[in-house]
Amino acid sequence: MSGSDWSRDPVVLDAMRRAAELGQRVLGSTSPNPAVGCVVLDRHGHVAGTGATRPAGREHAEVLALREAGEAAVGGTAVVTLEPCVHTGRTGACAVALREAGVARVAYAVADPNPAASGGAALLREAGVDVVGGIDEQEVATGALRPWLHATRTGLPHVTWKYAASLDGRSAASDGTSQWISSEPSRAEVHRIRAHRDAVLVGTGTVLADDPRLTARDERGVPLPEQPLRVVVGDRDLPESAKVFDDSAPTIRLPGGDPDHVLRSLAERGVTAVLLEGGPTLAGAFLAAGRIHLVEAFVAPALLGSGSAALGDAGVASISQAWRFHFERVRMCGRDVWISAVPSEG
Repeated sequence: MSGSDWSRDPVVLDAMRRAAELGQRVLGSTSPNPAVGCVVLDRHGHVAGTGATRPAGREHAEVLALREAGEAAVGGTAVVTLEPCVHTGRTGACAVALREAGVARVAYAVADPNPAASGGAALLREAGVDVVGGIDEQEVATGALRPWLHATRTGLPHVTWKYAASLDGRSAASDGTSQWISSEPSRAEVHRIRAHRDAVLVGTGTVLADDPRLTARDERGVPLPEQPLRVVVGDRDLPESAKVFDDSAPTIRLPGGDPDHVLRSLAERGVTAVLLEGGPTLAGAFLAAGRIHLVEAFVAPALLGSGSAALGDAGVASISQAWRFHFERVRMCGRDVWISAVPSEG
């Protein structure tokens, strides 16, 4: 690879896609650090090493990829989803590790918004390394890095609201039954979504009505080794026998239901990504506060005609006050339609 436009080389672009996939695999296990992926190419453009950020206090993606590449990194190219950091905390600075490894080029997707860690690109350029940023930036920023970028810029966790509903927007029938509105493939996807979040959030009403366990499980129904924090919001008494209090995952209770108080409390615990699975009242409160940043909706081909709506009061009195979203992705999931949507700007 040579020339001023080496960063658009298909080999580099393919390496960036692979780095993004590596970051996605560790999403939910790295907080409060970002889920970063890195691919090191040797001087001939062959993959020499790969890495993804390990849990807080352990190695970052670049260090692991360089370790695997060894001497093949000399004169090679490091492709990483986030600008290499210059911060030295429990681990060393990744930009320094890249410089000392002798790489000739670094391509990254997203600039680091954290003032304490940014500046890696400048440090590498000063050392004579050819650095290019912004490679597949939009795609990478809306992938595994999205929750961390949001938390870094706002100081509060990123919130994904997940719900399943019928075609007419009902989450439960008039007798209160709700299992199972969505299909088995949809429920499997929900477990994958849970596994990629730091915390799963419900209200006391959901615990009393459904008695959910809220764990992330594999296709066989076996709990995964790493579990998100289970968070129950509200003041009502709950039975000690509730499944959410078993020993399959950690659980905390937070009083009241103010979204900002809840999110500040979780931020203090290092949580950057929250999955909101509560009922319509809690979902409405979070939406009214402007604290829903991604919607994952599973719409089943069924009509109920009555029963609980998926969303409660969100402070909308007229159509002009509607919370507007745009679809990022729409696809089939089993017999259901799976919609991913984010708030519209402006």
